[in-house]
Amino acid sequence: MNSVDNITRRTLLLGASALAVFPGAALALSEAQATKLINAAVADINRVISSGKSEGAMYKDFERIFYKYADVPTIARSALGPPARSASKSELNSFTAAFTGYLSRKYGKRFREFIGGSIEVQGARAIKSFQEVKATAVLRGQPPFDVSFMVSDRSGSDKFFDLLIEGISLLKSEKAEIGAMLDKRRGDIGALVQDLQRAG
Repeated sequence: MNSVDNITRRTLLLGASALAVFPGAALALSEAQATKLINAAVADINRVISSGKSEGAMYKDFERIFYKYADVPTIARSALGPPARSASKSELNSFTAAFTGYLSRKYGKRFREFIGGSIEVQGARAIKSFQEVKATAVLRGQPPFDVSFMVSDRSGSDKFFDLLIEGISLLKSEKAEIGAMLDKRRGDIGALVQDLQRAG
């Protein structure tokens, strides 16, 4: 199976997982609305990339961007998986905060690779109950590659709930990783939170 087939297969799997996250959702969000959101998010990301700030300052900026444009509660619950249903409100809040910081550091490191380049939004298309906004990462001295944002308004406002970099789903990758981390801690969410505060 070639890389294009792999990306297509991942996109189809993402669509199925998104329907599980947003069951029975009617598509109310337009392509123009989704594109507007991601244009704003990408503009903020590009500003951070070209800011010349320290690594730590950039990660804080990426965390603010994540909270502003992403459906953080949905992403966190999905990453935690079935244990989210039995977790207390306090545990969920602590996990969500630690998970968001962890993601900001982890993906912030990836975005730091874009210094000297930029992300350019190409357009959007409807996929069942959400919009996929496609973009291209243009890096200095490297071939460009695809970045896609999955956008929904199910949270009550327009937010992205998944990010694909070169066809790899943030949502699916983190769900697998967090599940493995939680298994090692025998389901102890408090221990997982402490580890996430240092991870990334």
